[in-house]
Amino acid sequence: MMGRYLAIDYGSKRCGIAVSDPSQMIAYGLETVASHDLMKFLDGYFQKEAVECVVVGKPMREDHQPSESFIHVERFVRAFKKRFPKMKVAWEDERFTSKMAMKSMVAGGVKKSDRRKKENVDRMSAALILQSFMEQENNFS
Repeated sequence: MMGRYLAIDYGSKRCGIAVSDPSQMIAYGLETVASHDLMKFLDGYFQKEAVECVVVGKPMREDHQPSESFIHVERFVRAFKKRFPKMKVAWEDERFTSKMAMKSMVAGGVKKSDRRKKENVDRMSAALILQSFMEQENNFS
């Protein structure tokens, strides 16, 4: 049996977390975690669930260069690899995911008050990052 994919939309204050179903076909937002609690959250999640790969959103500018926030994400990934050396890590371009998350929340009928909650946007952004990664992995379009 395959493990799940887990995606992280890393932010300096909080991180959106999304996971796939065990068949790696569907991504869904799981949780929003304070950045300083992220490693502890991942420790617990990895003990309960088989995870095959962690997908990290790569903050990019429109010219395909890493954005200013990339340095923080890169620092997290280095620490993650030290703590979980056997876990496969993949990068996924996260440009426009926050805008896409907001659009899909509007389209899905999510109330304005809930769309204003950054945690919901972060979780949805992580799901979009993961869905994009899985589509490439499975050659879906």
